[in-house]
Amino acid sequence: MIVFDHVTKDFGHGQPVLRDLSFHIEPGELSFLIGRSGAGKTTLLRLIYGAERPDSGTIRVASRDVSRLRPGSVPYLRRNIGIIFQDSKLLASRTVAGNLLFALQVAGIGGRAAKNRVDELLERVGMAGRAADWPAELSGGMQ
Repeated sequence: MIVFDHVTKDFGHGQPVLRDLSFHIEPGELSFLIGRSGAGKTTLLRLIYGAERPDSGTIRVASRDVSRLRPGSVPYLRRNIGIIFQDSKLLASRTVAGNLLFALQVAGIGGRAAKNRVDELLERVGMAGRAADWPAELSGGMQ
């Protein structure tokens, strides 16, 4: 679960990027973050994965208070978070399935469990027949 509780982030430009933001996302819930340029989308994501700290409020990811994590704990948090940016960073030398398998291996999941997870993930996003495709064969949205 991801929980933002009265989070504010201000970079000192006179107007907070995020002001008193509160929401929660349940485990397994698929969420989309959309908005105009400069609305704070990237800042919100950076707060979730620990690249930024809030000026006030708390952020909890999988019951861990991200706003209080020591820098050495951040990589362990990131192993459990999947964020897909618009300008994806797929490895051109690997198929769709190969890219997913690589990410799962980094997260400590391998073998049959990883293969099953790849199939499940592709099915979930409507790309079940695209496992053997290369990134260059995909539309920007698919990537």
